[in-house]
Formats: sequence, structure tokens, C-alpha cells
Amino acid sequence: MKFTSLAAIAAAMTAASPVLAAEQAVSSAVVAAQPALSVAPAGSLTLPANSELTVTPNSEVSSKSMREGDVFTITTVYDVMMNGYVVIPKGTRGQGKITWRTGKGAFGKSAKMDVTMEWLEIGGRRVVIEGKHRQEGQGNTAATLGTVLAVGVFAGFVTGKSAVIPNGMQLKAYTAEPIQFQAAGLAPAPVQAAVVPGSAVVSQGTSPAVATVSSGDHAQ
Repeated sequence: MKFTSLAAIAAAMTAASPVLAAEQAVSSAVVAAQPALSVAPAGSLTLPANSELTVTPNSEVSSKSMREGDVFTITTVYDVMMNGYVVIPKGTRGQGKITWRTGKGAFGKSAKMDVTMEWLEIGGRRVVIEGKHRQEGQGNTAATLGTVLAVGVFAGFVTGKSAVIPNGMQLKAYTAEPIQFQAAGLAPAPVQAAVVPGSAVVSQGTSPAVATVSSGDHAQ
């Protein structure tokens, strides 16, 4: 009877082996079919598109001496911070461009010009930014009116003023696309982050890089 029982057990195990093998094969196939989870690099930060920047021209931009198509250098006024890290430090340089301009004219007509922010240089590469501003010169309407009353036709010799954006005047700009950074460390204090070509709390600092002037007509 013992020999018979052992033989029966052996036969049952032999019959079950193909079933177990098939189950193991199916399980392996299911595991293999599952996609690998993507893991973000440690210390990686992504500054979202449309993050606000504050910039100023490095020197006076005037319709008197500049023409449509001329470019000028700009500098960020405040740090741009994300999650306690300075991702775009104040003093970062870039470029703006005059995209439209009219000269001053007779009868107190003042000049106008539109400027567009183009890029900042961050981590050795140019990062595209966006931002438009229209500046108008102050007119000489009162002087023109007085001249008309006094001498009539000679009012045509009274001209308006040039459009001027002085150094220190704050202009708004925005990042055009997400920018990925690799944090330089996990220190609790804000640290500079190195840019990597390619949501979090984003803010600007409050200590300006240069003196500021709040004047002019800002148009986004």
C-alpha cells in the first residue's frame, strides 16, 4: 500500500508540473509587460512657463538715438526663486529689441516706441523670454496751444518729446517655456542652480539689483 501511495503522489506531481510551469510563465509575462516607472533626477527643478520676471535696460533706450530693429541689453532686477532656490539670480543679463517706433513731430506730437524682451543668458545658454512695453514721450500740447494763440502758424515748429526708457525703470517679462534646472545641493539656504537644457512655488525677491524708477506706460 505504501508503494501504491508513493506512486500515486509521484504521478499527481508529474501531472501538476505543466500547470505550475504555465502559471509561472504567465506571471513572468505580466511582470515583463508592466512599464518601468520614470523617476525624476534627484534635485531636479522645473521653472514653469509664464513665470514672471522684472528687468531693466542697462542704459537709456531713447527714440531719439535708436531706430526700429535696434537691440539693447537688459538685467533682471530681482532674484527668481523656486522652492527656496534662486533659479534666476538678479543681475542676469539678456537682450531686448525695439520693434516699432515713431519720431516726434510738429504741433507737439511726441515719439512712441514698442520694445520686446527677447532672451536671458542662464547657465551659458540663451533662454527665450516674452514681454512687451510701449513708451511714449510727453507731449508739448500746452506749449503748442500757447503758440497757436500767440503767433498762429508758428505752432507747427513746436515739437513733442522723445520716448525714453531710463536705466532702472522696471519692465515685466515672462519665461516662454518651462526651464529645467539641476539644484546645486540641498542646503536650506537659497543656492544658485545650474541650468539643464530642456509645480512649484515661484516668487521674486524684494531686494533690487539696481535703483528703480516707476514711470511710463506699461503694456503687456
